Amino acid sequence: MGAYDAAEHQRREEKASAVDASSDDERSDYEGTVEYDVADADTEDLLAQFREIKSQ
Repeated sequence: MGAYDAAEHQRREEKASAVDASSDDERSDYEGTVEYDVADADTEDLLAQFREIKSQ
């Protein structure tokens, strides 16, 4: 496996603690509306509406 010394430990620790947040810089913009009446809302109806919005 090779030598594992303090320098290797430090290198691995620095590598593990580094965060690449560049993928989080871009956010998606969503437009549209969702309307439903809670009293008449059915889970299947809400899922169907969600799928319709998602497919647009």
